[in-house]
Amino acid sequence: MKKESTARIEWSITRDRLVAAVADLGFPTELGEQIAKQLGSPKAMERMMGYLNNEKPKSEELIVDEMLAILSDIDRWRDKKAYEEANARYNEILYYGLDHDGES
Repeated sequence: MKKESTARIEWSITRDRLVAAVADLGFPTELGEQIAKQLGSPKAMERMMGYLNNEKPKSEELIVDEMLAILSDIDRWRDKKAYEEANARYNEILYYGLDHDGES
């Protein structure tokens, strides 16, 4: 339970920092709130803040485009991990056969 609470606090703090970064560029705080909601994780929000601080985008469209690029990278990473897991299981079947349950 404590770990979950810590994660919520981290998410909330990171969200607030992202919303502030969007507002500091002159955009509505609602845009920052929606971006934080879509990105979901503190790590993704940190990446977005890096973009905002380094590039200082001049339009909402550029901010949303970067958010979509970050989400696409996250999806690609998840797919890669799923493929790696499937490949590992397939190789295990080839090596040990179908009757092996993965425990020694």
